[in-house]
Amino acid sequence: MEARWTFWIDRGGTFTDVVGRTDDGREVTAKLLSASPTWADSAVEGMRRLMGVAPDAPFPGDRVEAIRMGTTVATNALLERRFARTLLITNRGFADALRIGDQSRPDLFALDIRRPEPLFAGVLEVDARLAADGAVIEPMDPAALAAQLADLPPGYEAAAVAFLHADLNPAHEILAGRLAREAGIPFVALSHEVSPLPRFLPRAETTVADACLTPVLRAYVDQVQSAVGGVPLWFMTSAGGLVRASAFRGRDAVLSGPAGGVSGVAATARAAGTRAVLGFDMGGTSTDVCRFAGVLERRETAQVAGVRLRTPMVDVETVAAGGGSILHFDGDRARAGPASAGADPGPAAYGRGGPATVTDANLVLGRLDPARFPAVFGPGGDAPLDAAAARVALAGLAARMGLAGPEAAAEGFLAVAVEQTAQAVRRMSTERGFDPRDHALVAFGGAAGQVACDVAEALGMDEVLCPGRGSVLSAWGMGQARPTVLLQAGLETPLDAGGLAAASDLAARLGAEALAGLAAQGVDGGEVQVCLGLRYDGADAVLSVEPGPENDVREAFEGAHRRLFGFTEPDRAVRIARVEVEAVEVTVPPPASGTHPGRSAPHLHPQRDLTGRHADDLPVAGPLRTRCGGRRPVPD
Repeated sequence: MEARWTFWIDRGGTFTDVVGRTDDGREVTAKLLSASPTWADSAVEGMRRLMGVAPDAPFPGDRVEAIRMGTTVATNALLERRFARTLLITNRGFADALRIGDQSRPDLFALDIRRPEPLFAGVLEVDARLAADGAVIEPMDPAALAAQLADLPPGYEAAAVAFLHADLNPAHEILAGRLAREAGIPFVALSHEVSPLPRFLPRAETTVADACLTPVLRAYVDQVQSAVGGVPLWFMTSAGGLVRASAFRGRDAVLSGPAGGVSGVAATARAAGTRAVLGFDMGGTSTDVCRFAGVLERRETAQVAGVRLRTPMVDVETVAAGGGSILHFDGDRARAGPASAGADPGPAAYGRGGPATVTDANLVLGRLDPARFPAVFGPGGDAPLDAAAARVALAGLAARMGLAGPEAAAEGFLAVAVEQTAQAVRRMSTERGFDPRDHALVAFGGAAGQVACDVAEALGMDEVLCPGRGSVLSAWGMGQARPTVLLQAGLETPLDAGGLAAASDLAARLGAEALAGLAAQGVDGGEVQVCLGLRYDGADAVLSVEPGPENDVREAFEGAHRRLFGFTEPDRAVRIARVEVEAVEVTVPPPASGTHPGRSAPHLHPQRDLTGRHADDLPVAGPLRTRCGGRRPVPD
């Protein structure tokens, strides 16, 4: 009888990682270039290879129980400005609101500020207005809006509808959305659904981004779904939960891949019994840093490619210092990144005429063994790593810098890359009131093991955890995540007995909706988790705390405020700004093969640890601990 498979996939900018788990608990992995002329889709190709399917055979959907994926499709669409042609529909007088923004300067000392062009291609202004309490001041004229839509030039693929105070009264948005669909616009995003919190500007910006990205994302999702037939297909959201493919939207996808890494870091920390860890994911294009201390840490806003989004997402800091970051010398300084060689042509060692990169520097210094890499490089995708090409590329940089040889140049460029990465870790820890020395560093991603001890020593950290699935931990983390539905609503009420009662009522309503959302995705049963967003009266910063008695809630809020900002204001009133509810599937994913019962960290597979010892010589019992001071591996 043929084995049945479950696949966990991270489709990154440079590589696609695939973890396949059979029904008998066996796990195997594949790593492919995300872009290649030899296959249509790297995720589907990876699954086919692991199952041993012939190139001309149909995809064996009857052998696959489920597929869980994270993808950078939405992020790449923002970076490359390739998204759906979008129309913004808003109140009269607010056509320029998103261009004006909030007047924050992207670079404080820049004399010539160049903002990215807005995502929308056109604007319709509507004569309709609500008061600050949601009451109708000026009703909408449906016939007038229908006439405006009829006069539009063809070619709009999406519409973003964002009206003032629609979070309190969505009637105008609902009507405008219906008229836009009747006018033939295929996809319509309504701001009260996309970002149901107060403040027009972040709500409108997020809605425009969702409208631009969702059609692009849907095209990719449909492509994968078509290739795998009726196999249940789940995608990782930016908030760290799974949703069915039909519910996956652009607003949820910007941190889809890194969220899998955060899930894998959490599982590794639990297995190692480590209270607090900093995740260090160095891939081909960038390095992502996260923190885990018992709960997934989230943030409400992010800026990607100049686009601001307000939606719950895992808290990840990203720096352009991956294995594929291009090394260059500008005459004064050695630089690593931010440009990346990507998957094609890739680093010089890929044998496709690419530039010198961090990967080439590690290869020149002997930190990479070409014999342990698959023969997937070269023009035909069947050659090993080209060490000679890496040396030539670094030798050219060394000559420009006046250095003795490629090794000297490689050492210098790696020192730059290490410091860039250490700065990202400091932003995730020191700048938020946490001492990195109180954490272990979880090193994963294809390039992290080469510089993990250098980064730890730069930060004063003395312990590194190296998961056995380290090179594919983001994909493996997809298998540790659970289906979720996360809902938010604004409240704006004082923190007192009455405010807590109102928050409880709102949480009950949102919880019922979230459980219904889980059921609609085929999930039977779920647990509901509630979080309150608090702020000082008159302040902007909203901090998340768990509900409870009034004094406990205020104490938790002030403790978080003191840690983050260094002070509290005991005489100042506190307000409940929002309520957040998350319904989570109660079924715990099965542990990975090779782990102890109840532990969920990947076991060690044949690979070399940071000292060169082979993992086969170490106990198969969870992540490998490395003490950085003496570079001694200590079995867990």
